Amino acid sequence: MTDAKTKVTLIGTTYARQGVEFIYEGEAAACETCKVKKACHNLVKGRKYRIVTIRTTHHECPVHFNGANAVEVTEASSSALISAEMAIVNSKIKFEVSCNKGDCKSFDLCHPDGVIEGEKYIVTDVLGNAPDICEKGRTLKLVELRNA
Repeated sequence: MTDAKTKVTLIGTTYARQGVEFIYEGEAAACETCKVKKACHNLVKGRKYRIVTIRTTHHECPVHFNGANAVEVTEASSSALISAEMAIVNSKIKFEVSCNKGDCKSFDLCHPDGVIEGEKYIVTDVLGNAPDICEKGRTLKLVELRNA
């Protein structure tokens, strides 16, 4: 896999640790008047990111206790269940959820955090079969996905 492209953003000082993964949830109401809000809100809402470098730049922040630090992030991969026919390493897929059965044991893997329905992803690894039998009778594989 090629080196992932990094992006500089701001994150609460408490969370600014190398290796921390997070889902960018968007702008809070308190951000409206912040002079550096563009530096915080330069990520894609709903995507998963991993902090790779902590920078020394620090800003006061109305949202985060102890302010915010500049960090470099990359988009993080996510594990998900997809149709076995689509589970081919290096293939590009459009992620679609075909079941909304909330009490299913595999619900979280079929609706993984950081994976947005309708977006394109690359299957980077096939990890194996689904941990449980699909209640809808689908043949599923557990894969690692990254944004295309």
